[in-house]
Amino acid sequence: MSIEKHGPGVEQAWRMLELFAGLDVHRFDLSWTDIDGHQQGFCPAQSVGTLRCWMPSLLRSAFQRRQNLIVRPKRAVATLVQLDDVGEGVLARVKSAAFLMLMTSGGNHQAWVAVQECGPDFARRLRKGSGADPSASGATRVAGSLNFKRKYAPDFPTVQILEATSPRTITRGALEALGLVAAPEPVPAVRAGRGDPRRRPKAWPSYERCLQNAAPTHSGNRRDVSRADFTFCLLAIDWGWSPGETCERLLEKSSKARENGEGYAWLTTQRAAAAVDRRRFGGSGPALGRSRLPDFEKGGSYPYLQLKPKIPVQAQAANTLSSTHG
Repeated sequence: MSIEKHGPGVEQAWRMLELFAGLDVHRFDLSWTDIDGHQQGFCPAQSVGTLRCWMPSLLRSAFQRRQNLIVRPKRAVATLVQLDDVGEGVLARVKSAAFLMLMTSGGNHQAWVAVQECGPDFARRLRKGSGADPSASGATRVAGSLNFKRKYAPDFPTVQILEATSPRTITRGALEALGLVAAPEPVPAVRAGRGDPRRRPKAWPSYERCLQNAAPTHSGNRRDVSRADFTFCLLAIDWGWSPGETCERLLEKSSKARENGEGYAWLTTQRAAAAVDRRRFGGSGPALGRSRLPDFEKGGSYPYLQLKPKIPVQAQAANTLSSTHG
């Protein structure tokens, strides 16, 4: 690796920002992770102009510290669906629908699709039908930056733009015609009995512990947020909270629920409630049995997540060559 090799990445990073800006994305959450995927810094809601101004320093600092530079786009004229780890077999079909395609490492591709009138369930079906990572978080490595993972050392690959078409949005029907969307799945009906009638809830489960103990995604570099969300809802309803209360709490705690909206939160809550009902009223859910779920608040050794403090991107960039993030 060399600074000279990495320098031209600034143009790719600017191009990536422009593509999202063409879809009326005005702000991004900015974060850094180390080679093991642990978060090292976080700056929320940075404007396109601010990121463009500081991008050369941000890329240079990330290169020198061997840190991954990651952005999460905030809102757009259409729903932005991230298709991560797209296989070679569907690349051509995805290419005709995506406004941005990235190569994050040799043989690994990521596509971004802007879908008109897209709900959270349709986004899930699109990921499933395209064979993409179902737990994609909506955050992406910055084009032109290096992908720091131990398995790539010492020749860390550069994240590259393969295809770019802006502004491009696509309809649900067009995606279905391309064969990229899985069939809808029926949602189990939830019984009228909401919380556990035997007791009043006294406390909420720890969302942080649910996230800490969630299984990793199939890429192995982060926890599966969807599973953490489901586990949190499952515990909350089993402890006596109603699905409505649980849905509201999930929207407070889960970044994925806030990004995907109430539809995602309510669907997750419904499925958790149905699983609790199956256990209580006959026909246990998978791996749950009929005993009460563990009360993690009364013990256990699960560590809480320690997030880095939020710092303004201006201060962060000013200190990129002399101090550590967060």
